[in-house]
Amino acid sequence: MMGRLVLFAWVFALMVGAYAAEHPDGNGAHPVEVDQPFVRLMPPGQPNTAAFMMLRNTSDADLTLIGAESGASRVVELHDHEMVDGIMRMREVEQIALPADTRVALERGGLHVMLIGLHEPLLEGQRVPITLVFDNAPSLELLAPVHHPGEEPPMHDHRHRH
Repeated sequence: MMGRLVLFAWVFALMVGAYAAEHPDGNGAHPVEVDQPFVRLMPPGQPNTAAFMMLRNTSDADLTLIGAESGASRVVELHDHEMVDGIMRMREVEQIALPADTRVALERGGLHVMLIGLHEPLLEGQRVPITLVFDNAPSLELLAPVHHPGEEPPMHDHRHRH
């Protein structure tokens, strides 16, 4: 009987520790809220697309988005746009800063998640699985619906883009 009690206590302690590691704020909520995620529908035959969303760091600590993953494409990268010789060009970025208690827009013409080498064409309304990877917070899984250009939800609160 004593052996079972010790085993139960040990397993319970491991479960509590794992939960605490995944939920550092103690209340089970992820420190980053994701609003209005969507993936842009591209013309047939186009192998790449982008995902957009509003990220809100609800914690009092600075966080950093260091990558993303998706089973929908061969490669997933974080991108931004920059003006080069009068032409707007995309470029990969290593990370996206999420300062404490701010919103950061991943939007057309700015920061975004690039899905490169789609495994199959996306369909309007389909939900694409995306995992956001942080260096100082647990990964966050979401499903982003596919929207036709022009029918994409508008982003709100562009004041805190970094």
